[in-house]
Amino acid sequence: MQKSELPNRPGPAGTPSGNLPTKGGDDPDVRFLAENTDLSPKQARELIREHGHDRDKLLRIARTMKAEG
Repeated sequence: MQKSELPNRPGPAGTPSGNLPTKGGDDPDVRFLAENTDLSPKQARELIREHGHDRDKLLRIARTMKAEG
């Protein structure tokens, strides 16, 4: 069996880029928010979905969420 005939298996070799998943997944804005705030990647995705990709605005909102919560 040649390498191209091997079944797709989970793990680094099975991912398209060969990289392990990072905090926040593939979206650099989700990753940025999750790494620079106390938000989870899921919360960061939701915030971006609601407010767009303006990082300054997202950071301000995330800080407000942290203060409230």
